[in-house]
Amino acid sequence: MQIENHKEEVPFAFYEEKFHSLVPGEVINRVTGVKWDGKEFYVNLLGREFAISHPDYAIRATDGGAVPPLATQTFLLRYLLESKDVAWAGDWKTFREMPWGEMYIKPYTGRVLTRAAFTLGTRVAAFRAAAEKMRATELKHGDAGYQFNLIGNYHMQIMVWEGDEEFPPNAQVIYSDNFAEGFAAEDRVVAGDILISTIKVNM
Repeated sequence: MQIENHKEEVPFAFYEEKFHSLVPGEVINRVTGVKWDGKEFYVNLLGREFAISHPDYAIRATDGGAVPPLATQTFLLRYLLESKDVAWAGDWKTFREMPWGEMYIKPYTGRVLTRAAFTLGTRVAAFRAAAEKMRATELKHGDAGYQFNLIGNYHMQIMVWEGDEEFPPNAQVIYSDNFAEGFAAEDRVVAGDILISTIKVNM
């Protein structure tokens, strides 16, 4: 594959190569919720199921819709290669409260919090409609807030505030506590990015 977009294609190519030698049985034993039929893995991401062929990588949406962008495909490959089941204790954490959160807080703020505020907080009604379409659980926080099942037993919440003449729109994103052990900091950033992008597609 000729590399043109190094930011997305280089990491994708790296994990696609590792995926060839992945042992399907090891994945099934390590991660509940992932199915394997002898040819494809089946993974549910934000309510949509994707089938991923192995050992030669290919991805399709089982609903017949569009496949996710390359950065999301890389996230799914990393999930199959590295994820593990971590029990959710029922608590929530901000990005900053989790390991390495302070180190990654600047890119996280730009890619997730600021983007959520100005993408969703400026269109609260459209955000509500998209979240309902995605069958998210409504929260009683913010001008609008919803809880989403990202993947497996990992959950995220987004709350937005519309802003007014004095204050700009604002947003908060929090993670089920098992993210602290189940995902690396950079994957938590990507998770937030994926969630906002998916909501935007549904707006």
